[in-house]
Amino acid sequence: MELPTAPAGKGCVPWQGLLLAVLLSTFWNPPTTAQLTIESMPTNVAEGKDVIFLVRNLPGNLAAYGWYKGDKVDHHQQIASYKIGPVEITPGPVYSGRETIYSNGSLLFRNVTQEDTGYYTLQVINTSYQGEVGTGQLRVYQPVAQPSIQASNTTVTEHQDPVVLTCLTNDTGISIQWFFNNQSLQLTERMKLSQDNSTLTIDPIRREDAGDYQCEVSNLVSASKSDLLRLDVKYDPTLGSSGLSAGAIGGIVIGVLAGVALIAALVYFLYIRKTGGYDGLSSCSNGPKCAHPANREGVNTGRNQG
Repeated sequence: MELPTAPAGKGCVPWQGLLLAVLLSTFWNPPTTAQLTIESMPTNVAEGKDVIFLVRNLPGNLAAYGWYKGDKVDHHQQIASYKIGPVEITPGPVYSGRETIYSNGSLLFRNVTQEDTGYYTLQVINTSYQGEVGTGQLRVYQPVAQPSIQASNTTVTEHQDPVVLTCLTNDTGISIQWFFNNQSLQLTERMKLSQDNSTLTIDPIRREDAGDYQCEVSNLVSASKSDLLRLDVKYDPTLGSSGLSAGAIGGIVIGVLAGVALIAALVYFLYIRKTGGYDGLSSCSNGPKCAHPANREGVNTGRNQG
């Protein structure tokens, strides 16, 4: 039953005085059954939504109960009181018009704001004038706004340009997650996230990094994704897969070939030296054919004269 919108009259009706009288007994008459508990549903609620306080282990033979803002019974902070048989509902000093109290003790809040965050206390009184108190907590969060992505460059060249993507948001107390082609981004050794996940750096960039990027911000009650950002990665034909230019690769090839040629020449030199084909004097020192050309000429002259 929704509370009346008319303000309560001054002073307490008789049964409200009973609530005050039972307040002391609430603390020195402990319940013999399961303890009264208050549960907020949902536990965390977005601003502008509705929430209900559910009452667990409500004792029997109830005569009346009252709801209070705060973690204790304070009649200056009373939201509403409810008398059973005949039903009589009276709004309290902090009643805002957004609350509805039910016969089972539950309290509904409509269109909650962050100012509603805090503790709420229910006091129940049975027909034996014994009281019991339970307290619950309400947590209200502002829904996150849609973030956006800022990129250092959206068209880059493979192996040359690093890319820095930044998730822009004004919300606080949030978590940030990145998506690539509508899937959760799997980080590689070339990717690095900032401490708060707001900045994604890719260095060096590769063709497989081309695609659609999104960031998502979330808190306990809401989540929102940015629009897609398309990253294009161009291939430079003058660059090899290693990122070196054609001239650099050609220089490396020439250097390797020169090294191979030098090694071959050294091996050949060692082989000739070992087999004696290089040192002519040592290989024919005992024959007349190895004599000095002048000597060989004298030998030939003597033979002709004989």
